[in-house]
Amino acid sequence: MDYKKQIAKAGLDIKAIKLRPDNPFTWASGFRMPIYNDNRMFLFYPEYRGLLAKGFEQILQLEEIPYDVIAGTSTAGIPPATTLADHLGKPMIYVRDKPKNHGLQNQIEGIDAESDLQGRNIVLVEDLISTGGSSARAVQAIRNANGKCNYCISIFNYGLNKAVQTFGSLNPRCEVRSLLTYDTLLEVAKETGYVNEQQSKMLADWRADPFGWGAKHGFPKVEK
Repeated sequence: MDYKKQIAKAGLDIKAIKLRPDNPFTWASGFRMPIYNDNRMFLFYPEYRGLLAKGFEQILQLEEIPYDVIAGTSTAGIPPATTLADHLGKPMIYVRDKPKNHGLQNQIEGIDAESDLQGRNIVLVEDLISTGGSSARAVQAIRNANGKCNYCISIFNYGLNKAVQTFGSLNPRCEVRSLLTYDTLLEVAKETGYVNEQQSKMLADWRADPFGWGAKHGFPKVEK
């Protein structure tokens, strides 16, 4: 079963994903963007938590990705990683963006601070990939702890070139596989009537030039 369109429709229905090209959102960077994604909304619905886990499992099977441990990024990657680890009956860890500044100064939670991952195959679960910076740091933290992490799987992926460059700069590179991409989301949004033809064209234009889109359409960057 292909879970991509199911997840896209679910995300739009529960407003985990919002498309608003006529009145774009202001991202933390100050850029005006026509899309906003909050995958935490899936937490409220057990049927959708299960749908995400089954979708991830399908990726692991089809790609024949080896995994001994499921890892989540702190904080938004922890819930889907936990659900997937429970579904697969596998150990689970989570990775902080940086080590704690107190106690044992852990960056990876779930293993003893005086231990490491002992060469195990780790699959990193991320909720959302934009530029890929935080995900790449989590991959490197796992590798620094003697874990093999060559795959990152995410709920959603904007498909930005910056993310491709970021993951490609890792040595060895880390492959990214996502349940839902921006292109599939647009397809479902058009099929369901969530957006009209003009809005669809504006959204496709964003995909071609995300960081120049706002100024081009009369929504300049908000300086902070």
